[in-house]
Amino acid sequence: MYKIFRNADNILHLNDMCVIINKIFIRGFKMAISYNKLWKLLIDKKMTKTELRIAADISTTTLAKLGKNETVSMDVMLRICKVLQCNIGDIMDATEEDK
Repeated sequence: MYKIFRNADNILHLNDMCVIINKIFIRGFKMAISYNKLWKLLIDKKMTKTELRIAADISTTTLAKLGKNETVSMDVMLRICKVLQCNIGDIMDATEEDK
């Protein structure tokens, strides 16, 4: 079981939670994050990655992480959802990693 460490104020930051979730094994299978739904939604909405980056106020580094299917903070995910007027399940999937 993973230990959850909190800061001095006993607060677990959302970014830390995303990292923990990405490392948890579910029923013996390691799960990976996929943002393929996000890229398809951008195409449907005729929006570029740069336009999304500016509208959601995310950095180029964060956009690069999304492009590499790496974890980003829940705050970033929620800002993207607000801009695209969607739910988190509309822009990401948790999939079983290949063995």
